[in-house]
Order: sequence, then structure tokens, then C-alpha cells
Amino acid sequence: LIDNVFRFVQAGSEISVLMGQMPSRVGYQPSLATDIASLQERISSTATGAITSIQAVYVPADDLTDPSASHTFAHLSSNIVLSRARVSQGLYPAVDPLASGSNMLTPLTVGERHYKV
Repeated sequence: LIDNVFRFVQAGSEISVLMGQMPSRVGYQPSLATDIASLQERISSTATGAITSIQAVYVPADDLTDPSASHTFAHLSSNIVLSRARVSQGLYPAVDPLASGSNMLTPLTVGERHYKV
């Protein structure tokens, strides 16, 4: 059970330091991309069952280009981004529709009219 994917990334970073590995961009472990890919690939459907995953992803400094966030988002079929700016305006739920997205959003799935909106 993982309550937040960023904790997995932090643990990998700490282990990397203990092993004496040279940190990569922004101080993360050099194996960040493969570590996240390995974790995400374990969440899959098989002939005997399927796993549905809803993941909380902490985004350091609200930077969606942070390596931990960008590598994680690359494996997700959709994401809902919550916005501190919307909260400060008193707008709830604080979903940022322009930063949120889905790989499943296609004209075949939602219809041509909805897709164009």
C-alpha cells in the first residue's frame, strides 16, 4: 500500500544516497525513471483480475515539471490537478481543469461534441 507516490520517490532517493550513488537532476536518484516505471508496471490487468489505482501525487513546489511528478504522470491514464490559487479564491472543489487531463479523452469515448469543448 502506498499512500503517496512521492514517499516512494523519497525512499528511493534516501537508499540511493546510502548506496553512494551520484544524484541526478534536482537531487533524485539516478534510477528515478526506472524505479517509477517498475512500480507502475506492477499495476496491471491480467486474465485473472485487475487493479484500479487512484494515486495521490505530491508535486514539490507545485512544479508539474519536477522529475518525480513528470515521470509519475507519464504512467497515469488521467490526472486531476488541485490548485492552491483556486482555494485562495474560495473556489471548491479546487480542480484546475486546464492542468488536469486524460489520455482516455477521445472523440470515440466522450463523443465528438464534448471532445471539441
